[in-house]
Amino acid sequence: MNIETLVTLGVFAPLLGAAIAGLTGRRIGDLASQTITTGLLFFSCAVAWIVFYQHTWGHMAPFTVELLPFINVGDFQSNWSIRIDALSATMLVVVTTVSSLVHVYSWGYMAEDPDKPRFFAYLSLFTFAMLALVTAADFMQLFFGWEGVGLASYLLIGFWYKKPSASAAAIKAFVVNRVGDFGFALGIMTVFWMFGTIQFAELFPMIAAKAGTGWTFAGHVWSALDLAAFLLFIGAMGKSAQFFLHTWLPDAMEGPTPVSALIHAATMVTAGVYMVCLLSPLFEYAPVAGQVVAVIGAVTALFAATVGLAQNDIKRVIAYSTCSQLGYMFFAAGVGAYEAAMFHLFTHAFFKALLFLGAGSVINGMHHEQDMRKMGGLWKYLPITYAVMTIGTIAITGLGVPGIGGLSGFYSKDAIIESAFAAAASGHSPVGLFAFFVGIFAAGLTAYYSWRLVFMTFLNKPAWKDAHGDDHAHDEHAHDGHHHGELHPHESPWVMLVPLLILSVGAVAAGYVFAPYFIGHHEGAFWGAAIFNAPTNHVLHDSHDVPTWVKWSPLILTLIGTFVAYWVYVVKEGMARRMAARGGIVYDFLYNKWYFDELYDATFVKWTKALGDLFWKVGDEKIIDGGGPNGMAFLSRVFAGRLSRLQSGYVYHYAFVMLLGVAGFLAFALYAWGA
Repeated sequence: MNIETLVTLGVFAPLLGAAIAGLTGRRIGDLASQTITTGLLFFSCAVAWIVFYQHTWGHMAPFTVELLPFINVGDFQSNWSIRIDALSATMLVVVTTVSSLVHVYSWGYMAEDPDKPRFFAYLSLFTFAMLALVTAADFMQLFFGWEGVGLASYLLIGFWYKKPSASAAAIKAFVVNRVGDFGFALGIMTVFWMFGTIQFAELFPMIAAKAGTGWTFAGHVWSALDLAAFLLFIGAMGKSAQFFLHTWLPDAMEGPTPVSALIHAATMVTAGVYMVCLLSPLFEYAPVAGQVVAVIGAVTALFAATVGLAQNDIKRVIAYSTCSQLGYMFFAAGVGAYEAAMFHLFTHAFFKALLFLGAGSVINGMHHEQDMRKMGGLWKYLPITYAVMTIGTIAITGLGVPGIGGLSGFYSKDAIIESAFAAAASGHSPVGLFAFFVGIFAAGLTAYYSWRLVFMTFLNKPAWKDAHGDDHAHDEHAHDGHHHGELHPHESPWVMLVPLLILSVGAVAAGYVFAPYFIGHHEGAFWGAAIFNAPTNHVLHDSHDVPTWVKWSPLILTLIGTFVAYWVYVVKEGMARRMAARGGIVYDFLYNKWYFDELYDATFVKWTKALGDLFWKVGDEKIIDGGGPNGMAFLSRVFAGRLSRLQSGYVYHYAFVMLLGVAGFLAFALYAWGA
């Protein structure tokens, strides 16, 4: 079997699993549905690693497999294709690895759920949509995958559809992403209008010739490439939950924890970063759009890190950390370090999936309790979960010593921060210095809220004992067979722990092993033509020669953040609880997430509802229905009522009317003949 056929089977295997589990799950049963979907995901994962290995060490040339025509209307030509290069090979590994482990983990986490076939069908559908997205050879298939993951995320977030908060969160995610997708669709239209094609292979070589092309609108000449790139980035803002369009992501925690890991670690939220890096030939000649990407990314990194300081739900803390880390990736791409952005996407998948699935293990062990204020002292009850979450925390904080090394996050996060400084120093990006200082400050905040999670969950005094007596607590959602009213924290089953152990290996070693290929001396051979750097873009290479203080700044801020968290939550345990009880402007501002939900509700939601009511009650009911169908029905009813009075039922009345008619007819005839 040749590599093209193998890759095709690998891409479509999750779709087959989704169809079997979704359409026949009730007939074949839970075990068969789980086995088929998980087995096909592992097949896809094996294919992805073969492709990645062949590309990295086997020097496999990029190729595209054209399967069948998709949409052909005039000059608008789209074919269903599978494009394999460095970018898609990397994303294939990330998506299928995390998804396979999430499938296995879900065997344990969803053991008590009665709808397992439906859940596993949705997981596999989600994975297929993401694979279609990352292997697209044109904008149309990219858009198909883009909307496919949006649909699957809606189904997964609202999986527990009888829970009102889950249904509301699913709708919120769907609606907010439609805002971004509208901009994305306009961007695709703009590209087709400018170049007459949506095929990446045809489009990318034509972009340089269009540099400087203007578009006149409202008496002003706008850069056409900047316009196209900016509109496409709006789509990325929605899908990757960047500032202004971020509000759906924390609410997505209403879905089962495996869903959180799948959405946040490797799939939907990274699609925007992947798209910007894929379109590096466009963004390299759209400097203004690149600066917008960098600023939005840096602001998101800061915003989400500040909000994460005050959250108490264990999953929401990790969700805001995802927002923040995505901000790092975007400002790396915005300053021209696309390789560093993809490297952080790669390493982030391992430690973020580890943290989310670790949080799920805690929630499972605590009988579905998610509030960290009701935890504490769990290290001796969940020792393996504690160990792997500590590894994930060290990785996400980027703890490491320059010149010596560290865990995965150290290599990729520091590469981004150093690239931002290099972009500013070389004059390549005017906003690079802003991104650099935001990046190191956010690194300190990341260390604080990440270790805060560990300390509150595992090391503090057991709050659940204080609240419910020794080892006893009421839990109305317990699914593990314990009697209601009892709480015995326990380690998760091995089917949940094995994926955690595998991910912890990636969190430890992925940065060290793959740094030479993503951002090091093998970088040129690894990326090839998949990422384009303009002749003036030397950001990644300049990042290796930044001053010593720049290299050490992230470590210093990380250590400060770690020390402050240790002091507040361990040495002075109880200080944070007293501070939260006192409240204050700053605490309330952070706890309420900068009041974005309230702001959007007071502006967009209420005004949109008021406008809808106006169109509905005035425009539709009173004007259209009142003057149209309802109005005509009213007139017909009135006319018919009055006409019915002529129907007396007496024969002589009808004979008299007929006589009047005949007389009238004769009068008309005589008049006509006389004329």
